[in-house]
Order: sequence, then C-alpha cells, then structure tokens
Amino acid sequence: MRRKKEEERRMRELGEQLEQLAYRVIGAAIEVHRLLGPGFLESVYQESLEVEFRMRGIACHPKKPVAITYKSHQVGEGQLDFMVGDILIVELKAVEKLAPIHEAQVISYLKMTKNSLGLPIDFNVPILKEGIKRIILSS
Repeated sequence: MRRKKEEERRMRELGEQLEQLAYRVIGAAIEVHRLLGPGFLESVYQESLEVEFRMRGIACHPKKPVAITYKSHQVGEGQLDFMVGDILIVELKAVEKLAPIHEAQVISYLKMTKNSLGLPIDFNVPILKEGIKRIILSS
C-alpha cells in the first residue's frame, strides 16, 4: 500500500514537472515566433528555438536519435527535433497546416521513448497558439 502511494506521488510530481516544462517550452516558441514570424524553413525555427532554450535554461537534446524497434529488434532510427528535460518531445513544423500524419509521427515517438506528452508546433501560422497541439499518450 505504501509503495503504491509513493508511486502515485512520483507520478503526480512528474505530471507537475511536465506541465511546467511544457509551459516554458511554449513560452520559448512564442518568443521565437514573435521575433521571426511565419515563412521560414523548419531548420531556422529549430536553431532559433535551441538558442531560446539555452537562454532560458531549458535542458534539451536537439535532433535526438531514437531507436525504432519491432519485437525487441531495432529496425530503424527516427530523429526527434527536441527531447526536452528527458520527458517532453517537441516536434517542429513549418507547414500549411498540421496534418494527421504529423500527429501520428509524434504518437510513434511517444511510444518509442515511453514518454507521455508531445508538442507538435507549426510555426507557419499568424498566431502561434493556433499551431500548437498537445498529444498525450496514456499508458
């Protein structure tokens, strides 16, 4: 019983930490979008967001490789745009509109990394909050 309560407490703390991190990431993305606006290549937003993360003290791994496994065999490799704080996946886009394939990509990355929250962010929008989606993978 005590073990279960301890696990629930840890999950609550992780949830709070994840929410706080997501809030900080979105704030950094809004700043990048505010200064650059829409119309650049994804790579420009990637580099700019990495600079903004560093300036804000947000720990991240840009262009992080992730193993793709099938029945315990590695069959390929994907690349996350950002793994933030080792618990949050951030996938950047500069497209006309986030499509279901973009969501599927984030869901696949969540499954492969066993993380629960991913943020696909499309910078090609007039107001960034219209280009941000939260994808939650429940266990």
